[in-house]
Amino acid sequence: MLTELLIKLNIRTPEQVQRPAVRIRYGILAGITGIVVNVLLFAIKFTIGILGNSVAIASDAANNLADAASSVVTAVSFKIAAHPADKDHPFGHGRIEYVAGVVVSVFIIVIGFAFLRESIATFFSKKSPEITNIALGILAASLLFKLWLFVFYRKIGRLIDSDVLKAAAFDSLSDTLCTTAVLLATFAGRFTTLPVDAVTGTLVAALVITGGIKLLKETTNPLLGERPAPEVVEELRACLLQCKGIKGVHDIIIHNYGHNQYFATAHAEVDPDGTLYSAHDMLEAAEIHVARRMPIRLLLHCDPSNTSDPEVIKWRGRMEEIVTACDCQFKLYDFRLKTSDSGKLQLHFHLLIPRNYALTQDELHARLTTDINRTAPNVELIIEFINSFV
Repeated sequence: MLTELLIKLNIRTPEQVQRPAVRIRYGILAGITGIVVNVLLFAIKFTIGILGNSVAIASDAANNLADAASSVVTAVSFKIAAHPADKDHPFGHGRIEYVAGVVVSVFIIVIGFAFLRESIATFFSKKSPEITNIALGILAASLLFKLWLFVFYRKIGRLIDSDVLKAAAFDSLSDTLCTTAVLLATFAGRFTTLPVDAVTGTLVAALVITGGIKLLKETTNPLLGERPAPEVVEELRACLLQCKGIKGVHDIIIHNYGHNQYFATAHAEVDPDGTLYSAHDMLEAAEIHVARRMPIRLLLHCDPSNTSDPEVIKWRGRMEEIVTACDCQFKLYDFRLKTSDSGKLQLHFHLLIPRNYALTQDELHARLTTDINRTAPNVELIIEFINSFV
């Protein structure tokens, strides 16, 4: 109910989530809501923790402060991401979301270590917390805020497909579990002299650090250049194969520059009998075809593919059998026939192999040469080994 009300009051066309402007408004709304809720929870928990001398509650309060800082960065990053491409950033500002995630992750980890140190110090000081029933009731009520924030983040994160907000939803759920643990420990501390508060504070701090490290990994990967989603690759491949004159596609490279912002290159196999102008027009038409159907700015490289010459068909077929027998993961393309100065028949082709393959390229070349020379001793292989980027 409250989630729908906030969306209705702040977003004019909430159903148009694919529009960049609407997505930005959703992100800013999520960020501002997170700031308000987490600052409120921090103030409540920190006051209770300080007055009651509880390091566990103070640690939980610090976690909420870290979440508030995370929300600030989230809101700012969505705002910056809306800026169009400019002279210094020709690919746009979409990756600021990932930078924001890294900043938030580091902040969370630092806060976690600070309270881990405090919790360990409290363990040796043997201080006992003094929390009133009213304070416990207020702390229990704060769980409802975090549970609602979890539902809120998850709904918007799914609506706009935002990894940052999905991570925030998971973080809110973790915070709920942490606060529950703190509540139970505080209550149990009334019936034992064991350092329950210090132990719980240590566990909460450890959970905060672990969550920060996980978030850091998730947000760093896109910045480093992670493998694109398989469904995006296959959709691009299928889209290109629908285009007139394109017989095959390989060597696809896709770069992500924010939500639904991709720049890509690929090699397109075309008939070698056409003119240079016809090949250019064909590839340009394919690039436009993709741009109209996917959020990808594509640049195609022309690869002539001869599928009518009987000699090419014969030797390519023999070579493909040998390659497949060597390893079914291998893929052969860009196949051509040439004759060397010494009169040897040369088979030129690219060979796609898995990364970190057990055999070196020299060993593979020697093995494939040996295999083809068993039946064709006057044949020489000219191989360019390729690793896939997708």
